[in-house]
Amino acid sequence: MGKMDFTELKKIIEINSWTKNKEGVDRNGEIFAYWLEELGYSLTRYPRKEIGDHLHLVSPARKGKKLLLLGHLDTVFPPDTFEKFKEDDEWIYGPGVCDMKGGNYVALQALRNVHKKFGEIHNIDFLLVSDEETGSDDSKHLSAKLAQAYDYCMVFEAAGLHNEVVIGRKGVGTFFVDIKGIAAHAGNNYSQGADANLEAALKLQKLVALTDLEKETTVNVGKISGGIGANTISPHAHLTFELRYTNTRERDRVLKAVDEIVATAYVEGTEATLSGGIQRDVMQPSPEQMTFIDNINELCDIILPTEKRGGVSDANIISSQGVATLDGWGPYGDGDHTVHERASKKSFEERIELVTEIFEHFLEGKI
Repeated sequence: MGKMDFTELKKIIEINSWTKNKEGVDRNGEIFAYWLEELGYSLTRYPRKEIGDHLHLVSPARKGKKLLLLGHLDTVFPPDTFEKFKEDDEWIYGPGVCDMKGGNYVALQALRNVHKKFGEIHNIDFLLVSDEETGSDDSKHLSAKLAQAYDYCMVFEAAGLHNEVVIGRKGVGTFFVDIKGIAAHAGNNYSQGADANLEAALKLQKLVALTDLEKETTVNVGKISGGIGANTISPHAHLTFELRYTNTRERDRVLKAVDEIVATAYVEGTEATLSGGIQRDVMQPSPEQMTFIDNINELCDIILPTEKRGGVSDANIISSQGVATLDGWGPYGDGDHTVHERASKKSFEERIELVTEIFEHFLEGKI
């Protein structure tokens, strides 16, 4: 433990890479691209005006299976909130050490190791996007399109507590319901109004009732607003809700019911419209994914621990395209999205060693 030199990682950790800080995200990307170009990678840049550029780094192609490595360049911390790197005997601390500059660095070090051994790398490409922390609203379209060229994907979000990799993640969607009512004086003309607030309250109950905890499906109305004052029948109301689900059957059940709830006027005279949608579809375990795990276990002589997570990542996007996807290849850490973010030095070393071995087997055509 503690043998690894984190000087390079410190350099990129101390670059502020908040999603909205395009300059910092692009600087982080430029450094990673330079490191990968030293290994024979060629860069395709997808320029963006408001967010950082997305980077697709491609190795020479040969006949055979293709592996995509996936990471993101952005963090959640605005400038001057959490920007310093530090370390002790067991941990490194700083923005992105586990989510996920540290994970990207695991992939880089493993690629360096196999490049040193074989002299070249082929059929292993690296996609680095810039907006994962805000939902990948821009990059998800690019990721889904590029995914179709690959057989496997390894995503370098943080590992689990016992170095688990992730085989399933809930799908997530965010939706908005805008309700129009009819304003009226609450004292003089009560019956002439159509209460948008009451309609919102009734719809809220119907939406939340779609939750099925046994199936791990949740519908959460996280925000509600409406009305203009106590003496006025509300002419407008707004609901914001989130759907999370573990399989496509539940997704389809809830989406159908949501359409019916929005289309139904429980208070006569009100109208409602729905907007928003699925941000990242469910990552479901698959036979192809299981074969991927079995190959790793056999070739590396291990039993790879696995887990499912309720949170989403860009693994959802790649998996939904039918690619055998495993997430959680970064180091174990905790405190992510807080100023206490840290990552285990021991886990870095273990992850780099294992990922290097997997890359070796892949390049030898065994996976």
